[in-house]
Amino acid sequence: MRAIILSKTGTGSSSVAPMDTYISPFNVGFGIVVTGTVNYTVQHTFDNVLQDGVTPTWYAHPTIASKTDNQDGNYAFPVTAIKLLVNSGTGTATLTVIQAGLVGA
Repeated sequence: MRAIILSKTGTGSSSVAPMDTYISPFNVGFGIVVTGTVNYTVQHTFDNVLQDGVTPTWYAHPTIASKTDNQDGNYAFPVTAIKLLVNSGTGTATLTVIQAGLVGA
């Protein structure tokens, strides 16, 4: 899979990065780069974000929550989508997500 890059400046949520839950094993790596002052959390959902009328329930990543510096992490279990939540600050957080298993996608 090509890298998905999501950025958020100021508070609020980024757009979402849908994942392919049919890939086995499900392996997703990600990294966050911070510019300026920002407090952020990586979030995931198990809901279908591509279906109209669905309001996803978002969960904080177990180790990448309320961070203020560059971080990296992974998901070894299936999630349907990942996003970035900027809790505070006026800087920018940029999330790069890569899911293994899709050759040439």
